Amino acid sequence: MIKSFLHAGLEDFFYDGTKRGINPKHAKKLERILDRLYAAGDVKDMMYPGSELHLLEPKHAGRWAVKVSGNWRIIFSFKEGNVYNVDYRDYH
Repeated sequence: MIKSFLHAGLEDFFYDGTKRGINPKHAKKLERILDRLYAAGDVKDMMYPGSELHLLEPKHAGRWAVKVSGNWRIIFSFKEGNVYNVDYRDYH
């Protein structure tokens, strides 16, 4: 279950579907990723074809990333079956 967001636009998109704070071209993929994050009980649940799930180091130690498009990623922390600090950005 998603417990917190860092990206306000992504949080708005998750709760009410508004695309104002995200790239509208990413909306369908973001919806699928957020649905998976919400249902995930373990970080391994985010390992699916095309996700490119990887652990970030060292600046973002303990955080995970999945690919949205190009350099855009959803970044998050996973603790005790919950997802925290969900962010959406081009971090490269």
